[in-house]
Amino acid sequence: MSITVTPSGQACGAEVRGVDLTQPLSEEQITEIKQAWSEHHVLVFPDQDLSDDDLESFTRYFGNLDDDPFFRPIEGRRYIAAIHRYANETTPIFAESWHADWSFKEQPPIGTCLMGVKIPPEGGDTLFANQHLAYKNMPDELKAKIDDLIAIHSAKLAYSPEGLYGNPDPDARSGMKPIISDEAYKTQSHPLVMTHPENGQKAIYGCIGYTLGIEGMSQEDAAELLMELHQWQTSEGNVYRHKWQENMLIMWDNRSVLHAATGGFEGHERLLHRTTIWPQ
Repeated sequence: MSITVTPSGQACGAEVRGVDLTQPLSEEQITEIKQAWSEHHVLVFPDQDLSDDDLESFTRYFGNLDDDPFFRPIEGRRYIAAIHRYANETTPIFAESWHADWSFKEQPPIGTCLMGVKIPPEGGDTLFANQHLAYKNMPDELKAKIDDLIAIHSAKLAYSPEGLYGNPDPDARSGMKPIISDEAYKTQSHPLVMTHPENGQKAIYGCIGYTLGIEGMSQEDAAELLMELHQWQTSEGNVYRHKWQENMLIMWDNRSVLHAATGGFEGHERLLHRTTIWPQ
């Protein structure tokens, strides 16, 4: 059976069928998947009953496995984290703000794989914003503002002791237990506009949340520009809404898209297993 790739019809994303991810992939299959990933930025593999071993094996075709900086892995694993929310949980939805994963690292991850383990009957969609499309359709005057800027990234607002996840309600029962550390105060600079190394397209890299400022710009001016940019990056025409099913794997290109979680599944447990694709 040959691989078939069906575009979502939205700003990015495509469904891939005709491949069994529980089996070793051929060089031809890997090449086809890489080409589809480069073109569509988010790939969806339905009806894949993957074990944790399978998930790690698949991830290794596209990069390295390594430790995530602020996630604890699941028991018995080093490279798999659980994105977990209990049915009766009342804490804020984890990762509800738009972001590119771990953009504050010197060499940020290439992408992320997420496997649907327990999926609620409604809600819990994941949103993806195509940053190639956002840049391509951006007004020339805004492009001129950002083309040569260097952004300052940090995990401070999320994972520092005073960050979003740094002071959890001691009485709240939460499925997510991130690592809170002073390491979150470190900063890392990246160009605000980056050229994808494989497809050659320019994209806006990063977003408010992990982006604290712009080199050579006052905090006030940087905040104003980042907010203007954020509104363009995440405008409706740039967004693909992914609806989950159990036994569904998705992979997204961290260099091409932003992503954000959504709620709407109160009273239902939701569990996904995640691996991060790091540069080789």
